[in-house]
Amino acid sequence: MCGIIGGFDRQQRPWGADLAERACERMRHRGPDDRGWFESQGMLVGNQRLSILDLTGGHQPMFSDDQQIVVVQNGEIYNFKELAQGLNCKTNCDTEVILRLYERDGEAFVKQLNGMFAIAILDLRKQTLLLYRDRVGQKPLYLYDDGSRLLFASEMKSLFAMGVKAEMNWEGLDAYLTYNFVPPPITLYKKITHLMPGHMLKVSPQGTEQRRWWNLANSPVESRTEESWCEEIIETLREAIQIRLRADVPLGAFLSGGIDSSSVVSLMSQELPHPVKTFCIGFDDPRFDESHYAQELADLFQTEHTCDVVSPNLTSSWPLTLYHNDQPHGDVSFMPTYRVSQLARKAVKVVLTGDGGDELFAGYDVHRNFFANQDLTLPREHIESAYINAISLLQPSDKQKLYSSSARQQLAGGDASRFARSHLQEFRHLDPINQALALDTRLLLPGNNLVKPDKMAMAVSLEPRAPYLDYRMVDLAFRIPGSLKLRNGVTKSILKKACGSILPEKIIYRKKQMFTVPIGEWFKSELSPFVNEVLLSDRSLERRIFQPERVREIIREHQTEKVNHTRTIRALLALELWQRIFIDQTFDHAPNFLELGVNSTVELGTDSSIAA
Repeated sequence: MCGIIGGFDRQQRPWGADLAERACERMRHRGPDDRGWFESQGMLVGNQRLSILDLTGGHQPMFSDDQQIVVVQNGEIYNFKELAQGLNCKTNCDTEVILRLYERDGEAFVKQLNGMFAIAILDLRKQTLLLYRDRVGQKPLYLYDDGSRLLFASEMKSLFAMGVKAEMNWEGLDAYLTYNFVPPPITLYKKITHLMPGHMLKVSPQGTEQRRWWNLANSPVESRTEESWCEEIIETLREAIQIRLRADVPLGAFLSGGIDSSSVVSLMSQELPHPVKTFCIGFDDPRFDESHYAQELADLFQTEHTCDVVSPNLTSSWPLTLYHNDQPHGDVSFMPTYRVSQLARKAVKVVLTGDGGDELFAGYDVHRNFFANQDLTLPREHIESAYINAISLLQPSDKQKLYSSSARQQLAGGDASRFARSHLQEFRHLDPINQALALDTRLLLPGNNLVKPDKMAMAVSLEPRAPYLDYRMVDLAFRIPGSLKLRNGVTKSILKKACGSILPEKIIYRKKQMFTVPIGEWFKSELSPFVNEVLLSDRSLERRIFQPERVREIIREHQTEKVNHTRTIRALLALELWQRIFIDQTFDHAPNFLELGVNSTVELGTDSSIAA
């Protein structure tokens, strides 16, 4: 697990040590154990390493014997031991396996990898840079290309350290207020994009080529007995967990008490010869607290359990989490994820998580509510439009009421629904439920739900691993008919039935609680001054993005309990704080959060790269 940076200068101009060091330093939290970089012929790669495997032999960049192939990566290749057989590797590091596979098999080597990764390969013989991103986007890889130079990095702040200017992308703004996150491949910055999951980018003197090396939901849906599906689900999850236990450092697991993390801990406890170290966050508001469920599971599986209870002061870490995210996210569960990552990092360096279960098996309320009320005999185009409306934060009419006249001019002709619509059209060969889940897997996971564990855990130098996102589990999930996932109003029906062999029934079928904070209630009480201070400040109003009276109306309606505007307010707060950090600030040095104009104490935690 690491962070990577680099670039390709089409005029073969040098990059220089200062730029490479500055870009690496900006994301030192991702890999505080080691640093390395290399440049030649206008090509640059660099790495910040969090040592997990072969602690002494895994330095990056890694070179071929003739020094003509150079590799850096961010992530883990879980099946590296199997792939290493016959490759004549000199280390026990998964990065060398990437190098040797490329030497032997060329550009298509990536299809053999089971892991989470962003990989950069310099082939000096061909003057070529190759970039690869894992199948579902667990590891980030951001791109900037001005036509003369292409730059890449695991975090956008490293691109800024390389000279990219942080300017707001208006299309990204409208998309953010549509989805509650900025959907890839765009970002909230001009000219900065994501490399999409399952894609590769090839840059050479002959030009730039981007292509897909893996596609979601290619396998046809199968007709089988439920018992057969249940057996395969548990066996596939068990195998995914087994290879994710490979590490030369202590590891543990997040345990919320929900079915996804609980099933992971259950199987982990069967595989490890010692108690699993588990970690959770509780809330002092019982409506949002599920830590007692986690404690029940911890007692059942005899884990070494650690729990921390938080209160409204948790929001003091909001600017810090936004700094690590690089973009605003309306999902405030980033804050408790950061806190539980801090908690875990005191004892372990790797955690297994339950991420992916909801997206693969239909675990969200929006899935149940939408399909309970949707006429599936309608043309697919009508169902798709209705689903886009169901998952949207703000409808077009709501955004028009909110935008100022100047903002409406900037956004004239834009249609943020196209990001979801294009993916839904691609997945029309699936049944409507699986089509919706494929959209979540293609858009929601890399746009938001995988950003959260990656950025928040890596902020404290902790590696998260997600067994549910093993590509074998993803393939299996989309071979299962959607009607078995969402049945008679029960979400994740087939997964719950499968987990009956490893979990107590009362855990499996209890009401789902989201891993979030009761921030909507706090907006009416403890955080009411914070809301007004941020959204109605002179700085915010001077941006002329939103109509001041509409913002005041939204706050007033929420605080008088006339309308629940929790999601809108938290999205607007995240946007404003993000602008103060990235748009208003310069990046000659780490930002001082105490000068953001927000009267709240910022907990800098353990991140030495920004604690100065």
